Amino acid sequence: MCVMEAGSADMDMSAGDEPSAAAAATVRATVVQASTVFYDTPATIEKAEGLIAEAGKKGSQLVLFPEVFVGGFPRGSTFGAVIGSGGPGLAKGKEDYRKYFASAIDVPGPEVTRLGGFAAKYKVYLVIGVVERDVYTLYNTVLFFSPLGELLGKHRKLVPTALEQAIWACGDGSTLSLYDTPVGKIGALVCWENKMPLARTALYGKGIQIYCAPTADDSELWLASMRHIAVEGGCFVMSANQFCLRKDYPPPPGYTFAGFDQEPPPETVVCCGGSVIVSPSGTVLAGPNYEGEGLVTADLVRVCTRFLLMSLMRWSAQTLVRSLTPSLGSTWWATRRGLRC
Repeated sequence: MCVMEAGSADMDMSAGDEPSAAAAATVRATVVQASTVFYDTPATIEKAEGLIAEAGKKGSQLVLFPEVFVGGFPRGSTFGAVIGSGGPGLAKGKEDYRKYFASAIDVPGPEVTRLGGFAAKYKVYLVIGVVERDVYTLYNTVLFFSPLGELLGKHRKLVPTALEQAIWACGDGSTLSLYDTPVGKIGALVCWENKMPLARTALYGKGIQIYCAPTADDSELWLASMRHIAVEGGCFVMSANQFCLRKDYPPPPGYTFAGFDQEPPPETVVCCGGSVIVSPSGTVLAGPNYEGEGLVTADLVRVCTRFLLMSLMRWSAQTLVRSLTPSLGSTWWATRRGLRC
């Protein structure tokens, strides 16, 4: 188990204006980088508790898990999808989907209750990706829990990426919410949503202070995106990804990987992680971790000051929004003025 920690960093954690008075001066935050126990949701829930407990021992107040940690990211799967034809793999694809559907969880439901219990037991704000089952439909969802164990809310991924749309339905703007907590205003976008400018702008406009970005993207450009978002939004960014070996998935022929010339050996890295925590100036506070499963931890220190350059940039952005969209701009500006110290 790899553990990466960073010292405190004095940064302005506001997103356009000063933080709310309720925000804690220092927040210890942990990003979990770990693999799902695929097709075994009870074991995944147990694994989550162990990782939350470990973060709690470090004094963490906020813990973020990767995209669809509960339920799993079906990396390499096609589910027998062939455009215009069922194809020879249709029967296996249906069986794969049946097992995947069975691994999803209801929200609310018994697994959600257990996750809330972990948040209460270890006294943390918990943000975790799950595969949500709503009757016959699956969603890529992020759940938010308080240290009292209550489910604060959820965010459903707006537009699943590429073939993901074969298994997950689209969310909508009704779950594009922030949660104003004693550790700061927390929100999340999932994986490729973070490359949607209007979705990011919606969170900036609501005053996000701790931006959570659970993902399955381990490309070299992901870190650049996280640093850019931190600077653009004037917020801390926490990004959690899984670190997975081929052996973390069921063995063949029950589970096969597409996109390889041949079935990869068990020790092949199929997702190398890259979990990271970034300050509002774009400075990497902890991570990125490309070495294995582990915790990435940093102290986020709020300072009620304003950087001149960031102030000018934000003023320009607000002025532009007001000029292009008067109604939205006026509402946003009035809200922002109400948050000023």
